[in-house]
Amino acid sequence: MAITSAESQVMDALWRRGPLTADEIVAEVAGPQGWSESTVKTLISRLLKKNAIRSEREGGRHCYRALIAHADYVQEESQGLLDRLFKGRLTPLVAHFAEHRKLKPEEIKRLRKLLEDLDDDG
Repeated sequence: MAITSAESQVMDALWRRGPLTADEIVAEVAGPQGWSESTVKTLISRLLKKNAIRSEREGGRHCYRALIAHADYVQEESQGLLDRLFKGRLTPLVAHFAEHRKLKPEEIKRLRKLLEDLDDDG
């Protein structure tokens, strides 16, 4: 399922604090992004059509809840990036970041640990 960058702002609000009413989503998302209420409600509508969220009646109000787990979204987006930019190969992705930004010592330590764990499993 393709969730746009703008739609992901609504999803982030729901993952952090959901379920939320439309007004609560607007309060969470509109200000920081500089969006109008109608823009946020359009994003909610798109996410409903994509079955990424659902609307439920709670206490006389419509509340919205994410139907996609954050971890599943991150996995799908990460795999899409890897496929598009690095032909599905992980090593060039890691090499790219290692060459274009200074890795912190704790990042290097974590990468070494991941590699050791993978080697142990192999």
